[in-house]
Amino acid sequence: MGQSRRVSAVEAMVGAAIGYIVAVATQMMVFPIFGLRAGVIENLGIGLAFTAVSVVRSYLVRRLFERLHPR
Repeated sequence: MGQSRRVSAVEAMVGAAIGYIVAVATQMMVFPIFGLRAGVIENLGIGLAFTAVSVVRSYLVRRLFERLHPR
């Protein structure tokens, strides 16, 4: 039996939440190296935008693989 859509969505969101924390921390360390100035609020917003895209991407890829999996 395959993974349900709900479980796929939860998995994608948990992965994205962890990714969000890592991304914001990384941005705050790496941006200054490249001369980019962003405050905490800006870093949170940038991280949130990329996280939203990540959740949709992860969910769609998971559903694609579920569809392609032979039963």
